[in-house]
Amino acid sequence: MELISLYPTWYDPAMGSGYWIALIATIHVLFSHTSVGAAIFFAYLVNKAYREDRPELLEFVKKYGIFLLIFSYVMGSITGPGIWYSTTVGSPKGISALIHSFVWKWATEWVFFVIEVVGVYLVIYLVGKVDKRTHTYIAFIFAAASYATMMLILGILSFMMWPGSPEWFEKGGTLYSFFGQNTFAQLMIRTGFAMAVTAVVGSIIASAFKDDALKDEVLRKLAGFGLLGVSIMIGTYFWYVQTVPANALEVMHNRMPSWFAPAIIATFGLMLLYFIVALFNTRLLTPVIAGAMVVVITVLGLFPEEITRESMRKPYVAGQYVYSNQIIARDVPGMGIKAELPKVEKYGILKVHPFLPDNLRTVTAENKLAVGKQIAVVMCSNCHQVTKTEGIRPLTDYFGGETNVDRIKRYLKGTVVAGNIMYMPRIPLKEAELDALATYIAHLNGDNAKTLAAK
Repeated sequence: MELISLYPTWYDPAMGSGYWIALIATIHVLFSHTSVGAAIFFAYLVNKAYREDRPELLEFVKKYGIFLLIFSYVMGSITGPGIWYSTTVGSPKGISALIHSFVWKWATEWVFFVIEVVGVYLVIYLVGKVDKRTHTYIAFIFAAASYATMMLILGILSFMMWPGSPEWFEKGGTLYSFFGQNTFAQLMIRTGFAMAVTAVVGSIIASAFKDDALKDEVLRKLAGFGLLGVSIMIGTYFWYVQTVPANALEVMHNRMPSWFAPAIIATFGLMLLYFIVALFNTRLLTPVIAGAMVVVITVLGLFPEEITRESMRKPYVAGQYVYSNQIIARDVPGMGIKAELPKVEKYGILKVHPFLPDNLRTVTAENKLAVGKQIAVVMCSNCHQVTKTEGIRPLTDYFGGETNVDRIKRYLKGTVVAGNIMYMPRIPLKEAELDALATYIAHLNGDNAKTLAAK
């Protein structure tokens, strides 16, 4: 009997691996998108400064650029590897799927990123040290390289939701995996966000200027840049929704917490209000208010958005063929990939998982509870909190406090084992494994009831 290609499971009982990935990704997206938007804004300001002989605008570029080196490039370079580490241990098969499909795309992105990092230093430190035309060329090359990094990464992210073309499953290859409607729809929304967050972060620097005339001009330019960004986000949202698969819309409409949509709508409203104030009354803006607005965007906007994006592609984690629990759910002839579900169905997950203790590979009366917990951890913990009653989608929320093992088994047979829920992976457990999992869930619900009674 051949084992399937699973890895040891990373499970944090306090938060769950999903929350950790979303937290790191949220912070990184803030830093990385600010760098892209700032690169575009710098190219505009540098060109304007030289064409109109406005050296004071170059002074703003220099100050914002120095701030950006820490805010985006140092912090972004820390959180970027943080995403790699957390996703590799949390979803190793998902990362493997992306690397096998996009290794040369990632290599290309790294080339553009090197150009971007060199470019930001040149734009900042060559002010007044090279001729106008050369400095302008550098600014535009910096902007183009920065935008190229975002475009390439978003092509990979869109594949995580849905391959560019259904032909990819049969033929493989970059043309079928990378270029799809969702790639460009997501790119436009992200472009708008990069512009908006750049305007808010830039106003931290501009609002501290002592020169009132320069302060007013730069804040208004940033406000216009930000309003354009918000308009792009709103204008392309409906296009984006039309490019995602049906199961993604099902999750978005029915499974996200009720406060997610109001939080994102509130963020849009506050950004619009912020930019309108910046246009008409710059005296109201201070570095503290601008900094607070960055926090609002991160907490109310970015974090719910990242959670939503992670959740929408369920039950898959990449390419509509790797389940969130790392099992390969379908054949992909174009990549030479074989489904692993038939082996799980034939032998049971306890027999084919390579990293389970030997004493838990056969269910007995003595180890049933331990086996049930182990199944919950390796099969469910990527999306659910499986040992506590709070955190990311606790298992206890789906059974109404039920402690009857037979009733829980019937529910699991009709949903998880049969695969009748669009956003849940199909896990064809054997009868003994199903009994162990149901026993563990009943135990969790029983403990939950005792805890509530004690309160």
